[in-house]
Amino acid sequence: MSRYKIAILGGGPGGYVAAIRAAQLGAETVLIEAGELGGVCLNGGCIPTKTLLKSARVYQELLSSEKFGISIDGEVRIDWAAMQRRKDGVVGQLNSGVRGLLKQNGVEVVQGFGEVLDPHTIVVGGERISADHLIIATGSSPAILPIPGLQEALESGAAVTSTGALTFKEVPQRLVIVGGGVVGMEFAALFSSLGSRVTVLEKFTVLGSLDQDLQKYMQRLLEKKGVEIHNGADIQRFAGSQVIAEINGETREFQGDAVLVSLGRRPNVQAVSRLGLELERGAIRTNERLETSIPGVYAIGDVNGKQMLAHTASAEGLAAVENIMGGSAVINYDKIPACIYTFPEVAMVGLTEQEAVRRGHKVAIGTFPLAANGRALAEGEPEGLVKIVADEKYGEVLGVHIIAAQATDLISEAVLALELESTVHELANAVHPHPTFSEVVMEAAHALLGHAIHVFKR
Repeated sequence: MSRYKIAILGGGPGGYVAAIRAAQLGAETVLIEAGELGGVCLNGGCIPTKTLLKSARVYQELLSSEKFGISIDGEVRIDWAAMQRRKDGVVGQLNSGVRGLLKQNGVEVVQGFGEVLDPHTIVVGGERISADHLIIATGSSPAILPIPGLQEALESGAAVTSTGALTFKEVPQRLVIVGGGVVGMEFAALFSSLGSRVTVLEKFTVLGSLDQDLQKYMQRLLEKKGVEIHNGADIQRFAGSQVIAEINGETREFQGDAVLVSLGRRPNVQAVSRLGLELERGAIRTNERLETSIPGVYAIGDVNGKQMLAHTASAEGLAAVENIMGGSAVINYDKIPACIYTFPEVAMVGLTEQEAVRRGHKVAIGTFPLAANGRALAEGEPEGLVKIVADEKYGEVLGVHIIAAQATDLISEAVLALELESTVHELANAVHPHPTFSEVVMEAAHALLGHAIHVFKR
């Protein structure tokens, strides 16, 4: 039996980051992974999706090149197979990089499915591994709801989850997406940009987690770009690649060449079922130190259900290791950003206006349109806005919400502002370089304070 100080079950963005940090702090560490290192994010989620989205964006830029004064003689066409090869190459390079980092830091990697027998013992392929501390980082899987015909549609290939959509043999002419959350809408943006007729069926409201102003803006924009959206769609059944839904009391049929099912994700807890851990809504319950109901056993990433984001998992992995090694790390989930890679992108951190009001804040709001930003116009990316939510009394920034071509990069300034408990006055006074997209954050702060520079008064 091999014995370690820390055993980590799962090699995704939470697990492998935790393993490297543990080794850096001098702990004998073993990482157990049944699939590919990097987990779903690297191999079947974040990275391959964004790689394909880049190809789609280049395609759209070429189609609109004339507005930049560039004429293209000949046909601009999609080579889906080449896009797939590029995607696989990026994933392979990053996967190799993760493996190299683990080796360089002295982490023992064990390939295989690990089953936890007790808080200190894991079995992998008949071999027992013992550890003083256990970090569970087993991630999540697509949620498959008991909708008539869904299981049969998935088994036949008529319907796929997000992983399957990454390996379509060709771009579908008609794509029906069931579920209008972040994943569903990213695929809607991807395939509509590649020429698919995309229909989204959402039981509640697409992108319902967004601040209401941004949600409404994005729905209008996506519909303008050709995405057909049906909110309030109650799915009745699947019949192969046909989806039957009730909308506003009317039963309607939606036929696709393919159906993407994106109904959320469920934590993977099978490997630790023998431990009898306390669960909450199907996820492993943890305290603020990421420790489970069993002392010495920690849970990070999707499996604890706090925030199903790759960067949250990484942050939790660092915190869990620090706590095992005697520290006192705590994560403030209100200060973790979220990103949506549509066209344009969406990014947010902190509280929405609605949540700030619910928590008792008297809020002040500042907004600024991308259409009034010089760099956005020069780049041909005038769609979007910035919205700052601040506490009216002291001006402390409570939340920042951005729709812009560069939103997922712009949000980092706002993350730092929240981390430092900055005020809107400090955002306004910080001189931003011109011409840049980043000026929109400063301008929104000025707007909140009542002295916007580049906005015409109504």
